[in-house]
Amino acid sequence: MNDRPDRPDQRAKIDGGIPPRQPVAANASMSLIRGTEQAERTRQEIALSAFPETRRQILGFLKRDGAADTERLAQLTGITVSGARQHLAALERDGLVVHRVERRGAGRPRHSYALTTAGDALFPRHYGALTNELLAYVEDEDPELVARIFARRGQRRLEGALERTAGHAFPERVAIVATILDEDGYLADFTEEADGTFVITEHNCAVLSVALRYSHACSSELDFLQRTLPDAEVTRIAHRINGAHVCAYRVAPNVLTGQSHPSES
Repeated sequence: MNDRPDRPDQRAKIDGGIPPRQPVAANASMSLIRGTEQAERTRQEIALSAFPETRRQILGFLKRDGAADTERLAQLTGITVSGARQHLAALERDGLVVHRVERRGAGRPRHSYALTTAGDALFPRHYGALTNELLAYVEDEDPELVARIFARRGQRRLEGALERTAGHAFPERVAIVATILDEDGYLADFTEEADGTFVITEHNCAVLSVALRYSHACSSELDFLQRTLPDAEVTRIAHRINGAHVCAYRVAPNVLTGQSHPSES
């Protein structure tokens, strides 16, 4: 399904009645992508800067060395062993480090600390830039292959979602779909409206830098919702690419619309 149809009336329906922006020029699009990547780097820097300096140092040492015991970290940060234990206990409570007990001879066991996945994620990532670069190479070789790659990803997501929603009543399936989107990084939730429809809202775009360059990312998202909820009409009512601060979808069960199949809009 194509969520960016050619007719103005179809575009208005998809984007909640707000006329879409004109296509962004190539250099402006690249500027948006760079801005998104810079914003991600800034977000990670802010996340680290929120910690006290000693905890930032501990996280940095563990990132560089892989693992270290309490005594070593106390030495590296210039604090007492007792102070290091307090900082490490706080980081462990936050789920950012984990320890294991190491026994060396007859002495007292030592605690060796390492970053968890959450702790490691505080440091810079450039997945969006790498993905766009790789997709650009693929597009150079075979433009149609990019569409097929997104289609395969969409099919994989669809199969998993259908397995999880099978046998559930419609409202439960909407809730499960919102949970799946949330697990995928979209910070998603849903509300049930007074007229019996639902609104699924994505407060974060997990693939924004890719979506700014490849429309397949957005069209595949709408297609995923339509195929996961085939007994409903799913309409995009807000779109970050068109200037909204979220992406949102109105989900109307066919029992309300009188339709027997999902919208082909």
